[in-house]
Amino acid sequence: MNQTIGRHTVKVADEVWIVMALLHQEHPEREDFTVAEIVARAREEALTPELRPGVYVHVIHHCVANRPPNPGRYRMLVETGPKRRRLYRPGDPTHEARRGGKVTPARSAIPPRYQPLLDWYEKDYARRSGVAPEADPLLALRGSGRALWAGEPADQYVRRLREGWE
Repeated sequence: MNQTIGRHTVKVADEVWIVMALLHQEHPEREDFTVAEIVARAREEALTPELRPGVYVHVIHHCVANRPPNPGRYRMLVETGPKRRRLYRPGDPTHEARRGGKVTPARSAIPPRYQPLLDWYEKDYARRSGVAPEADPLLALRGSGRALWAGEPADQYVRRLREGWE
């Protein structure tokens, strides 16, 4: 669904991204926001004369990278907890069917006054780590077997394990 603002047409997903970027800039100490806070900020920003019902649906589902797509594949937000969201960062968990989905609005698709948000996202926000290594179960195993061959070189340990093999 599109809405015209002056000469610009803003998609609902792009509106959600703009509002989230504004919230993160206004509250850099916060990691995430409630769905209610996001919708209230969209109402306050008033990119459209009246808040479109699609804003809520996009915040809940359509823009959320770590939820199954239905129907869009946007990866603009991440669900951090029940009814909590933040902007997506490279490395965040993503539902397989959303891989390659849109992460940010096209610069030409949003009004000029919001275009600096794209620069902020690219230079600052997106560069922060999206996922702590311990959140990935495979990466969390890194180094876990060290104690097995503590005190002997790894090749000696392997030879000892293979003794008696034919």
